[in-house]
Amino acid sequence: MSLTFKSSCFETEIIQLAETEEMIVRGGRDKFPMLTKAFEGIRQIGVIGWGSQGPAQAQNLRESLEGTSIKVKIGLREGSSSLVAAREAGFSEETNTLGEMWSVIKESDMVLLLISDGAQVENYKKVFETIKPGATLGLSHGFLLGHLQSVGEYFPENINVIGVCPKGMGPSVRRLYVQGKETNGAGINSSFAVEQDVDGRATDQAIGWAIGVGAPYLFQTTLEYEYRSDIFGERGILLGAVHGIVEALYRRFVMEQGIPEKDAFKASVENVTGPISKTISHDGILAVYEKLDDAEKETFEKIYSHAYGPAYDQLLEIYDEVASGNEIRSVYMAGLRFSRFPMGKIDGTRMWRVGEKVRAARTDTPIALHPFTAGIYCATMMAQIDLLIEKGHCLSEVCNESVIEAVDSLNPYMHYRGVAFMVDNCSTTARLGSRKWAPRFDYILSQQAFADYDQDKPADVRLINEFKNHKIHEALATCATLRPPVDISVVG
Repeated sequence: MSLTFKSSCFETEIIQLAETEEMIVRGGRDKFPMLTKAFEGIRQIGVIGWGSQGPAQAQNLRESLEGTSIKVKIGLREGSSSLVAAREAGFSEETNTLGEMWSVIKESDMVLLLISDGAQVENYKKVFETIKPGATLGLSHGFLLGHLQSVGEYFPENINVIGVCPKGMGPSVRRLYVQGKETNGAGINSSFAVEQDVDGRATDQAIGWAIGVGAPYLFQTTLEYEYRSDIFGERGILLGAVHGIVEALYRRFVMEQGIPEKDAFKASVENVTGPISKTISHDGILAVYEKLDDAEKETFEKIYSHAYGPAYDQLLEIYDEVASGNEIRSVYMAGLRFSRFPMGKIDGTRMWRVGEKVRAARTDTPIALHPFTAGIYCATMMAQIDLLIEKGHCLSEVCNESVIEAVDSLNPYMHYRGVAFMVDNCSTTARLGSRKWAPRFDYILSQQAFADYDQDKPADVRLINEFKNHKIHEALATCATLRPPVDISVVG
């Protein structure tokens, strides 16, 4: 994959990530005046859907393009339950900024298809028939490409096809954009991809779109690499793995070690979403280890050694299932089932009820890093990093999909509302991934990593040295220099 591109509107920059160089663009509100040039020829951007990304991207683009002649218009199904929310956000039929989905697609010069993955599969043929020749189709996920590949089809030849994929869920994209009014560049990093360019404008359109929704730093990928890393990542450390890890840890602490339930929750869930995530966010993965005392480092090294292999094996199976198209097919088939039997929730179990009480009783006293929990979490994160590197993903994508999205976007929401809330309220694709793979992480870590640790098998010195000297630490340090000096505020 080429890591260089040309833009006639925006300044590009070469950054050094470990031993590799990558071309990026820095975002920020100071770039907004260039959006008119980037969107030359575009009179209307149609944002289709009002799910996770739709509200955030539509509102951000509308505000970024304020004062220009470019209109942002929402397209929804007739009778959609989201019409009320869209109107409350300031889009309306009276101002011609809210309309019926197919009409908006037909009249827009740029169509951002932000409906659910399942809905894209159901409706893509009509979308292709409706979108006007020479228009630009924008995707915030490569899922549709994955589906097309699996059925031997492709996009129409007469349209641009681009991707802008924020490395965080929609509420984070909106929240940090709003915070960015006070701090130039505050937002969620984004990858961009140019799948098809019929008029030579697709790259600038993609970059402009990413800057318009508030990305502080954007990097190039392909739609294929994006859907592989994204679907894989949400089944891994972003959601499925962390769900399985904390369930396994909580059960171990309570049932095997007799730790009181609230303390067990703090040592597992609260540790991951609190001090572990905050440390990684600001200082990197290695800093988690370095903050421990000698005895705690020994615990970390031992469980890290025993967890890395099982975690990698599980992650490799997930990646293969995504790359083969099996996970994409399973999402579509699940959508057909859920029309009869809606997906249930996980938040009713005792563990998550205990979590509600723990969150309600929080104080300002910081929770100490738990070395066992830290070792398990970091081992799984590092296994995901290594696998993506081995599969050819660029380091920007690896850093964002395995680390930055977790600790700067998802985990803060989990800390505020709970892991169970996240599992029960994210996209259907992500929910399915967590429900399917979290039990597998729970099982493999309990059966192998915990068992080896309890049998007092020694740490793997080679593996620990590889962790300490891994190039990801240098890459994350570079990424940190691109990070706006603001943490997401999820309260309220």
